[in-house]
Amino acid sequence: MTTAIAPARTLRIGPIELDAPVVLAPMAGITNTAFRRLCREYGAGLYVSEMITTRALVERNATTMRLITHHESERPRSIQLYGVDPATTEAAVRLLVEEDRADHIDLNFGCPVPKVTRKGGGAALPWKLGLFRDIVTRAARAAGDVPLTVKMRKGIDSDHLTYLDAGRIAEDAGVAAVALHARTAAEFYSGQADWPAIAKLKETVTSVPVLGNGDIWSAEDAARMMVETGCDGVVVGRGCLGRPWLFGDLARALGQPGAASAEPVDATLGFVARAFRRHAELLVEFFEDEVRGCRDIRKHVAWYLKGYPVGGEVRAALATVSSLSEIDDLLGTLDLDAPYPGAAAEGQRGRAGTPKRPALPDGWLNTRDLGAEASCALADAELDHSGG
Repeated sequence: MTTAIAPARTLRIGPIELDAPVVLAPMAGITNTAFRRLCREYGAGLYVSEMITTRALVERNATTMRLITHHESERPRSIQLYGVDPATTEAAVRLLVEEDRADHIDLNFGCPVPKVTRKGGGAALPWKLGLFRDIVTRAARAAGDVPLTVKMRKGIDSDHLTYLDAGRIAEDAGVAAVALHARTAAEFYSGQADWPAIAKLKETVTSVPVLGNGDIWSAEDAARMMVETGCDGVVVGRGCLGRPWLFGDLARALGQPGAASAEPVDATLGFVARAFRRHAELLVEFFEDEVRGCRDIRKHVAWYLKGYPVGGEVRAALATVSSLSEIDDLLGTLDLDAPYPGAAAEGQRGRAGTPKRPALPDGWLNTRDLGAEASCALADAELDHSGG
């Protein structure tokens, strides 16, 4: 089988030119400043914040204000917003712009979490065309010279697809790019992403970049997606869990010369251990609390060590650490010369879930207009969940 080779290229999103056509997807509890900095150390691209709810931002919730704060090394600064109300979303965008807190803003319409879709938010929202148009149009206007993009899913389920209509509306509203996770809300993260849908969106949206998302586990997958769909760039989520150096692989495969180090990664267990230790160190710095930072790194243990010859006792101990010294002691017991295990470390990462009937407000699918009952449901839709 011949490996697809995507031409080396940059990606322009409004005034922002990236050395590699690669975007880190927002993931709740994952893509904080620490993880973004770590990924940036290995590669090139755009590194997006965790999903930020517009209501919490406008109300200046203390936790939210901390989450939108970038380290001085992070440029361009990218923030993803999740909102269901046009006025609140517009106000949140204006806050980011007027206070110079972001160089790029993304709007999320891809969240498949039932607690969100049940209220009409996330991947359910583009079904209401007028509401979607109002949110995106007002947000793009408030963004001004700061590029605003949209990330979405194919739709609610196979009978209620929204992505082509939403793509046209977003393009007309003046967004700088659109990204598609090629699954429906009903599919959650299960099965295989529908890459041909990305190609169809690329044929539909012609004046701004179209980015593809879904089932990119390696640089080869990203190159193949770009060749098969014609998309302008890729958005990577679960594929980089426990593999922040994937962004180096992506930059070498897709970016301009110099976008990443010339040498490919030799992911021995020692290399992985150093990446894990660096991640923990950055988390401690981010939280300004060693115990809290080490507690946060625990959820990454299985992802980093996938496929490597590390016994259950050490894995369990790493998943309960409370200090950097504990991490150092445990990593010191590993066979750091152990080579990259190949296929055992490849493939899907993170939970895929199973297809399920999307939870929606009563009567949501009866019309594409927003009724009074739907308006009431939307009032409670802004919850902090992962961004799809």
